Amino acid sequence: MVKKEMIAMLLAGGQGSRLGVLTSKVAKPAVAFGSKYRIIDFPLSNCINSGVDTVGVLTQYQPLRLNTHIGIGIPWDLDRNIGGVTVLPPYEKSVNSEWYTGTANAIYQNIAYMESYNPEYVLILSGDHIYKMDYGVMLDFHKQNNADVTIAVMPVPREEAKRFGIMITDENRRVTDFEEKPENPRSNLASMGIYIFSWDCLKRSLLANAQQSGLDFGKHIIPYCHRNGDGIYAYEFNGYWKDVGTLSSYWQANMELIDIVPEFNLYEEYWKIYTKCETLPPQYFSADSVVERSIVGEGSEIYGQVYNSVIGCGVVIGKGTVIKDSIIMNSTQISSGCRIYKAIVAENVEIADNVKLGVGEEVSNDTAPHIYNSGIVTIGENSYIPENISIGKNSVVFGKTVAGDYDDGYLASGRTLIKAGDGQ
Repeated sequence: MVKKEMIAMLLAGGQGSRLGVLTSKVAKPAVAFGSKYRIIDFPLSNCINSGVDTVGVLTQYQPLRLNTHIGIGIPWDLDRNIGGVTVLPPYEKSVNSEWYTGTANAIYQNIAYMESYNPEYVLILSGDHIYKMDYGVMLDFHKQNNADVTIAVMPVPREEAKRFGIMITDENRRVTDFEEKPENPRSNLASMGIYIFSWDCLKRSLLANAQQSGLDFGKHIIPYCHRNGDGIYAYEFNGYWKDVGTLSSYWQANMELIDIVPEFNLYEEYWKIYTKCETLPPQYFSADSVVERSIVGEGSEIYGQVYNSVIGCGVVIGKGTVIKDSIIMNSTQISSGCRIYKAIVAENVEIADNVKLGVGEEVSNDTAPHIYNSGIVTIGENSYIPENISIGKNSVVFGKTVAGDYDDGYLASGRTLIKAGDGQ
């Protein structure tokens, strides 16, 4: 039997419904980020940079683009004869078939995969966070404390602590209690959803709780280990970490990449972020183009003006077009004379001449104000916006629209336009 000291299980099946139309046809970990990357590139790169060369990626919702992106793991040096990356979708069993119903249920359904490597430790990761972490340092902490479970935590402001699972620890960082989204938190150490389990403890905990509905680490497995007297320790992480689960946090994390001194640096030589790269020509900037404080991906052609924005690969921005404070994803075509302010435009979108995004007053979205807010205009992938259309703030468009879909060429702020058949 092959033996690995530590293997990683990367939970990448999330729908990411708080990202609205950005995840209508694609799993959240496969959403583009930072011009040339996808969100899942960050935990995968952390694994190989930390010396973890065996990774099971658990997929479920809309997995096609994610599976295509991962392939056999070549960009991350995870194309190994022994170990490497393995995509683990739910599968049909002889007795019954079931979707992954919770984070721990997904891990439970893959006990046989983990056992095949006979690991001493199992690292549980989420596929939708932006950060750099050396999991080897966390493993050293786990060993030093002879822990059964180590939970990565990070300090958060007290006023924000009620949004997280909070760990209460003693002076040795042993977890003595925990609270899920407490109204009056007793600590500011928030769980990051990153765990290292000693394999015996993980297997025992999963088998003991297998019949729980929606088996989850935070709700079921960690409380079970605590009641059982297992040694649970909190490993404090003080680097950059961002959950990009909402449109506003996703937009903010992209904008932070173009700060004069970015808090999260994509250019560090010693901790590279790897991704699957298409073979694309260099960028082209015309004599009339202006680009300030922006990231522009390979193969893009800029004929207009781009300010404070993140532009993906293979994007065309037409003459006279001005883009500010926006994210434009791969292979999108923006024609001439457009004005685009604080927008997220997904992949393969076509925007015709003289379109304006982000105009008017800011009002709440009429269908999903909890998703479409912060003044951001959101355009779903493969959409088409006809010429001379103006779209207000907190609006969302998804689908191949025509001029008749708009009221006198205008979609007011806070309105939702999703064409039948394009789904949400």
